[in-house]
Amino acid sequence: MPSKLSSSRSDGNGGRNALVWCGTIICTIITLAIIIAGIVVFIGYLVIHPRVPYVSVVYAHLDRIQIDHYESALEIQVTIVIRANNGNHMAHADFSDSIYTLSLDRKDIAQLVAPYFEVSKNSSVDFNYVAEASAIPLGPEQAEDVEAGLQKDLITLNLEGGARVRWRVGRLGSFRFSCRLDCRLQFHASNLSYVPSSCTSKAK
Repeated sequence: MPSKLSSSRSDGNGGRNALVWCGTIICTIITLAIIIAGIVVFIGYLVIHPRVPYVSVVYAHLDRIQIDHYESALEIQVTIVIRANNGNHMAHADFSDSIYTLSLDRKDIAQLVAPYFEVSKNSSVDFNYVAEASAIPLGPEQAEDVEAGLQKDLITLNLEGGARVRWRVGRLGSFRFSCRLDCRLQFHASNLSYVPSSCTSKAK
């Protein structure tokens, strides 16, 4: 009778040991698969070296600015060139929902809008915007600020907005990103020229 009990205990322990070994082997295989996948992704990143597309202001000019003191209204025209950059040498980039708002002293002047477009590999696309507005009503403080800017020979406009961009990085998959601009564009009132400054969504 004791020999039978010893045999059943031995069989039970053997079954449990087999389950433990199977679980250990499965966990080891999963761990190795995760490590190999990580190595493949890392090597793919080094080979493809993906770069985030971005937008930037590359040129601007204050074409015209004038205040009607009797009507307390502003007339202005500004040329702005926004460049969409794609530094990836192995992937196209798609830009959509490109909307930028140009304002002066919290007063919206114009919206700069572009349709869906594609930027080829390692290339860029320029959009030449001409923002024109006439008879923009100004409050007393806004009129004073514009007049002060004219006297100081420095007109400041705000450009805010962005675009959605999507690009595919080989087998790593498709990526989506929002390019945002929030810049102060400054101009000399005397000759209407642009004061160069950094206005880009590219990470510093």
